[in-house]
Amino acid sequence: MAAIHMVLQGKGGVGKSLIAVILAQYKSHQEKPPLCIDTDPVNATFHGFKALNVKRLHIMEGDEINPRHFDSLIELIAPATADVIIDNGASSFVPLSHYLISNQVPALLQEMGHELVVHTVITGSQALIDTVNGFAQLVSQFSAESSFIVWLNPYWGAIEHEGKSFEHMKAYLNNKSRVAAIINIPTLKEETYGRDLATMLQAHLTFDEALANPALTIMTRQRLKIVKAQLFDQLNSAAVL
Repeated sequence: MAAIHMVLQGKGGVGKSLIAVILAQYKSHQEKPPLCIDTDPVNATFHGFKALNVKRLHIMEGDEINPRHFDSLIELIAPATADVIIDNGASSFVPLSHYLISNQVPALLQEMGHELVVHTVITGSQALIDTVNGFAQLVSQFSAESSFIVWLNPYWGAIEHEGKSFEHMKAYLNNKSRVAAIINIPTLKEETYGRDLATMLQAHLTFDEALANPALTIMTRQRLKIVKAQLFDQLNSAAVL
């Protein structure tokens, strides 16, 4: 049985591709290289990481899902024995979510012996309410065949509303049983850790590539090593992974 990890969130620019990239590296670190697929019709960021061997698949035609192209996605997934990681863009979030639900894809994957794990992002500041609502919407749409991993990304600001952290918000408390894990992306100092990570990602480098790059300073590599460990330690604790 393979776990099909799908990154979904209707808000753009909140770190969906970052999650896909981290997941792919984590699975490879476990010596279980995943099948990586980028279906983002606009920004194929995930596909840019050559070391991860990401396949790009166009499933959209205009504003709609092309059924034949989506069929190709299922054909890729069906025989998988290793985990599958699928990155999806904000522009295709609504049609893809509708297509998955209306065609009972989670149940189909379960019949194949696979498990669907939906990864979604919560971020702070002005995007907080939108991303929290997006999480609640996804949980209400997907049936019990699917489990959820929530990633808290503080890049845009603290994840709190009226003094409440995400874990104390109504959207989470009402759906707690569906959430298999919460991953906290660390708050990174912009001038050091944050800049190092951003530079690495902009160059489409994995942690291992960056850590092996002698052109980077010793302390840059040390900071990236610390960030990698902080993320991987949390993923080690997530039973669904």
